[in-house]
Amino acid sequence: MRTPLLVLLVFVAVQLMPILFIGPTLGYFRDQGLDDATARASTSGWLIFLTMGIGFLVTMILILRDRNFFNIWKGKKSSLPAAIGWGVLGFLLLIIGQSIAAMIEMAIGIDPGSANTQTLVRIAEVVPYAIIAVVLFGPILEELVFRRVVFGSLNQTMNFWIATAISALVFALVHLEFTHLLLYFTTGLILAALYQRTKRILTPIIAHILLNGYVMLIQLNMDKIETFIKQMENLQ
Repeated sequence: MRTPLLVLLVFVAVQLMPILFIGPTLGYFRDQGLDDATARASTSGWLIFLTMGIGFLVTMILILRDRNFFNIWKGKKSSLPAAIGWGVLGFLLLIIGQSIAAMIEMAIGIDPGSANTQTLVRIAEVVPYAIIAVVLFGPILEELVFRRVVFGSLNQTMNFWIATAISALVFALVHLEFTHLLLYFTTGLILAALYQRTKRILTPIIAHILLNGYVMLIQLNMDKIETFIKQMENLQ
């Protein structure tokens, strides 16, 4: 239990650490002559990249020191090619699941679109290095925490569906977008099911990385996509 607890504490530290450095970092970028909005985006971008990068390295060291960290499943694990294949399929399942969740949210009057996503996109436009944190560091850390530590630990002592629901709910709540709780909850359910299916954390990590990469790619190129769609409509 020692390594999972340490991994969880590192993740919490990564979430809280930027608070300690916001003031001096923001002051530094303002001193460089940046306007307030750009200085704030630069501060957020660099702090996200650095703190998540450090958290990622520390977490990897902790895991590599514990050979039994992933040995929580009974039965045979999926082969590496199968785990990768399920990761790619999981990405498609996430797209479908989120689309259904979004339609349900709209049906009950919740506006589409994520404030978190829009904020991260604005930050990434100012600090491209933040994309590495959003697409790589973040998904890996979240899967290690929410799927291996939370879901994996609960699944050893209680019913699979209860463990899945609790881990998905925690995953949703941590993102602090309560209006889109269903969307995050659905994402957590699918990622937990992928982990249980292959018994390899690599599978939900791949699916999560592909999802975040897809969202960032679309959002960062939204203007180009809209222009292309208009051109196609004009040709018709």
